[in-house]
Amino acid sequence: MTDAHAAPDLEFVLACVRDDAAAGRLADWGASTVIDEHTAVPSFERDIFDALHAAAGIDAAFPVGNAGLLHVYGYWFSEVPTPFGFKRDRWQNGELARALGQRGTAFHLMRGSTSGDPGSTPLQRITEAALPLLLRPPERSRIGEALLDERRSRVVLVPAADAEAPALIYGIAPEPGTRDRSPLLLITAFPFGGDQAALIADFQAHPAPRWNAVADS
Repeated sequence: MTDAHAAPDLEFVLACVRDDAAAGRLADWGASTVIDEHTAVPSFERDIFDALHAAAGIDAAFPVGNAGLLHVYGYWFSEVPTPFGFKRDRWQNGELARALGQRGTAFHLMRGSTSGDPGSTPLQRITEAALPLLLRPPERSRIGEALLDERRSRVVLVPAADAEAPALIYGIAPEPGTRDRSPLLLITAFPFGGDQAALIADFQAHPAPRWNAVADS
């Protein structure tokens, strides 16, 4: 896609964030940095970072914040190109939604969309679609597991017949030393078009926070 992009409605986004926070949905997401591992610069401006966390009632110190706020909402405001396109592409072009068995507009900045809840938020819908697959990967998924200082991490590549690429879903346990006893928190989800076997092998051979995750916050 081109770089033409209408600025998102910040007040709409902040209203969604307030609802997500009130419903406790942000607790399903781990920590992330807004500094992208490929560009080495913030994916979006600090004033957006601060506004998102203030609306959520989260005391976050830039550049590390809640992964749901950064990835699901903040990336819509990014104008920084990466080697894989713009951060918002995963939500805007519908490829991730289709990979997760949803309509292409499922994760757009709107209420309701394909959810049975007419007031649902984008973060609510992506959490409901991705978190169960992270915790209980379906058959035929490719799965990578690694320990980060005794903290579990997992990547799941979920195949989809109606999508160009599988959905990559990544999560990290909230506490060290928990191993299999702790649920995983979502970090990110996006369509993955690379070598799946190579990704899983590298993930397990070289344990490290991936895709802008922060594992020690």
